[in-house]
Amino acid sequence: MLDKRVPSLASAVAGVRDGATVLIGGFGNSGVPVELTHALLEQGARDLTVVTNNAGSGDTDVAALLRERRVRKIVCSYPRSKGSIWFEELYRARDIELELVPQGTLSERMRCAGAGLGGFFTPAGADSLLAAGKEVRVIGGRRHVFEEPLRGDVALIKADRADRWGNLTYHSAARNFGPTMAAAAALTVVQVRQFVELGELDPEVVVTPGVFVDRVVRIEPGGAR
Repeated sequence: MLDKRVPSLASAVAGVRDGATVLIGGFGNSGVPVELTHALLEQGARDLTVVTNNAGSGDTDVAALLRERRVRKIVCSYPRSKGSIWFEELYRARDIELELVPQGTLSERMRCAGAGLGGFFTPAGADSLLAAGKEVRVIGGRRHVFEEPLRGDVALIKADRADRWGNLTYHSAARNFGPTMAAAAALTVVQVRQFVELGELDPEVVVTPGVFVDRVVRIEPGGAR
């Protein structure tokens, strides 16, 4: 019987190796897989490349990984935001590598990876330092820079509901990067609010099909496993 549900956060992140590229969902405070990210911290993987929208805030989730020096490189759109103290400290000390990617480009690079495409041309950043070392073409009279697919070894995302096959729905803006990250990673791990029976999810509202999901863990109210 196909069942992608796992019993604990520890089992959800088991096997994540040192040096992995980890895609972590979230937009500001919306849709961040806080419990999964903290489980990864407890699991102990280090020397990570983290791909996410912003470089953490305060002392939780991505910021906690930075605080504990678990991240070698971060790929994001907003490295500096309110409370991004740990990224700023590491960056000033040259203890972390930053790859700055425009937000739409970040999402599209992951979408290309999930779709099996070889990349795309975009005008975003074509006239800036972000185009350094990349192919630039003039298309329709406008400069475009070539961007390569962005794949992950692991994706950590937050959804709302799931069935045992891993079909997912999301709540409002918490959807953000989850669907593209799920498709772009070799191993997709999801935390959800609720498990439902097969057939209970209307196929028309399933956003991420279970074929893109490997492990799902339910987070009880209050963050308990």
